[in-house]
Amino acid sequence: MVGLMTVTNTPTEFAEGPLPGFTFDRPVTAKPPPEDEDFRKDHRARLRQRFSEGGAQAMPDYELLELILFRAIPRQDVKPLAKRLMAEFGDFNTVIAAPPQRLKRVKGIGASVVQELKIVEAAAHRMARTKILDRPVLTSWDALLDYCKTTMAYLACEQFRILFLDRKNVLIADEAQQKGTIDHVPVYPREIVKRALELNASALILVHNHPSGDPAPSQSDVDMTTQIQTAADALGIVIHDHLIIGKSQEFSFRASGLL
Repeated sequence: MVGLMTVTNTPTEFAEGPLPGFTFDRPVTAKPPPEDEDFRKDHRARLRQRFSEGGAQAMPDYELLELILFRAIPRQDVKPLAKRLMAEFGDFNTVIAAPPQRLKRVKGIGASVVQELKIVEAAAHRMARTKILDRPVLTSWDALLDYCKTTMAYLACEQFRILFLDRKNVLIADEAQQKGTIDHVPVYPREIVKRALELNASALILVHNHPSGDPAPSQSDVDMTTQIQTAADALGIVIHDHLIIGKSQEFSFRASGLL
């Protein structure tokens, strides 16, 4: 008895082998970009457009930081990093003015980010300084205060600067004499007067900052100012003012009757 062979309809692939010397590649379908990459590009484009249309006033501090971070970190969502910086330092100005070593303690901050932030800081200082160069300082007092605030208000440590003026009260030198701790800076009246003579300066404006933000003078500030004035008077050098720079306001020894 002969059995019947059942044939199933199972599909089978048949392919003829390529001829010698010929290869046939299957077409490769390009993978679409990840959704997060599309979102990142769109987010950056939106921020840039908002800045172009409304300027810095149209965006909070962390978004302004994002615009700077875009240059240092081109292929990553930088919003979390911008918010970490704000949480660590409190505001945009303090982030920009923070020392490199402190910036690098924040997770995600490397050399390229520090460099971008320091470029912005240097540009701000240069622009503010230009407004008081080669012109009588006493008739550009608001510009002088803006310069002092820009360069000193957000420093983490006290700094003592001297503005040296010629006979027409034009700025001839701006020098940071000493850098101290968070609440103290050493000042040497003899060195200040000696430097004034070297520069042939006729007048000085003393400036230092209070990192605490409160510009009220301490008794040591008052005593130190008196010592410098005594040394300067002996050589005919005028002390126009001693300014203490806080984060939101300044204190003038001249306006307060202490000079």
